[in-house]
Amino acid sequence: MPTAKLDPARITWPARAVFLALVIGGGLTIGAVTAPGDWYAALNKPWFNPPGWLFAPVWTVLYVLIAMMGWRAYAAGLSSRRMRLWWGQLALNFFWSPVFFSLQRPDLALLVILGLLVTLVMLLRTCWSQDRPSALALLPYLAWVSFASLLNLSIFILNP
Repeated sequence: MPTAKLDPARITWPARAVFLALVIGGGLTIGAVTAPGDWYAALNKPWFNPPGWLFAPVWTVLYVLIAMMGWRAYAAGLSSRRMRLWWGQLALNFFWSPVFFSLQRPDLALLVILGLLVTLVMLLRTCWSQDRPSALALLPYLAWVSFASLLNLSIFILNP
């Protein structure tokens, strides 16, 4: 199994705490600021739209996995392709909610989430050859973003 050349000195508890705080704190803040409101409630949604209560536990687990991938990418080096892709996916992830919920633009949000999906595939390819544990941690995130992309597309189509 391929493994990354991780610098053990960089995988410290403080580094882990910083990545967890960044990812979970950022996600919670953006979620609170851009919480779905009346606009979202009034949209036509597809039959497979999950119940609202499901999003918080799913994203909590995913954010922990994203943070873990972040500290492992950090241990591989700040200038690594993996670290750049990790920052790119996080930026697109955090950008989607304001575009979808605050700007109320499912069309633009679809472009953002498709960009996120492409970035995640690139990150998966990079991790698969360098750090299999990070690649495996990425799979649930990739699956959820694939599902969310389909959901975003469906909402865009159902609400011309």
